[in-house]
Amino acid sequence: MELRHLRYFAAVADVGNVSLAARRLHLTQPALSRQIQDLEREFTCRLFDRIGRRVVLTKNGQEILERTMRLLADAETLREHAQALAGGTAGMLRLGSNPQFIEVALPELLTRYAQTYPKITVQLVEDGGGPLLKRVEQGELHLAIGVWRTGGLQSQPLFPARVLAVMPRGHQLAGRKALKVTELAETPLLLLGSDFQVRELFNEACQAAHFEPSVRLESQSPQSLVALADGGHGIAIVSSSVRLDLSRVDVSGVVDGGRPLGSWSHAVWDSRRFLPTYAQGFIDVLKDYAKTSYPGHQLGDLTTAIPRPAAQ
Repeated sequence: MELRHLRYFAAVADVGNVSLAARRLHLTQPALSRQIQDLEREFTCRLFDRIGRRVVLTKNGQEILERTMRLLADAETLREHAQALAGGTAGMLRLGSNPQFIEVALPELLTRYAQTYPKITVQLVEDGGGPLLKRVEQGELHLAIGVWRTGGLQSQPLFPARVLAVMPRGHQLAGRKALKVTELAETPLLLLGSDFQVRELFNEACQAAHFEPSVRLESQSPQSLVALADGGHGIAIVSSSVRLDLSRVDVSGVVDGGRPLGSWSHAVWDSRRFLPTYAQGFIDVLKDYAKTSYPGHQLGDLTTAIPRPAAQ
């Protein structure tokens, strides 16, 4: 068994189809099928169940995939470390973030970064905060940026972020600088999916207040929620990192038990793994950027009310 066999297995698991994975890997479908069958014989267990044209991981396959991803990540880390020892200046930065940070901040950050590290390719992953932390732990990403909770990983606080209630300007709750969580109990809400840390924080506040929010829509797109709120179809609960047109919508900071609901946005990495110089360089670019501008800075004390945590 070689690392390439494990990469083949991971590719098939990722797309759930042998033909699609074969095209991605530049192999023929029969050749890839034989490689997977050989791997199953070597592991003495079935990795996939075949359902029509799709393949689905078995229980054994799911466990082996988790170990496979860790092994592939460790191999990549070893390669990067060896490259650094040899004085290499090229490489690939594996970077993950949430959609709102990607939209508002990442274009400028990538431009700044490329000026200092022109030979580094940046591979981007978009996801919610929880899955991004898991990807860092598994070694799939060097850095996750824009996350609120750090999961015990090494982190650098970047800027304050607030949970906001966004509504049309004529809404009965409009014009308030702050809204208690309990004041949203009877209102149709537009919420992000459970993978988003702003949703985790809001859910915990609702549970502490002993009420179940009235969810009109759950979405992976913050901008979709804001657009619906603008149209009068509910109140969107989003992060202050979301791009907002304040001439069209009204914004209130959510308050939980007298304290502003929010956190600081962080850059997160796994200190147990080798961090290439070019990844540390991106952290430096982030820190410099956050000194003068950051998503939500135009909201003033709505965001600055969130106390700064210590770096971990």
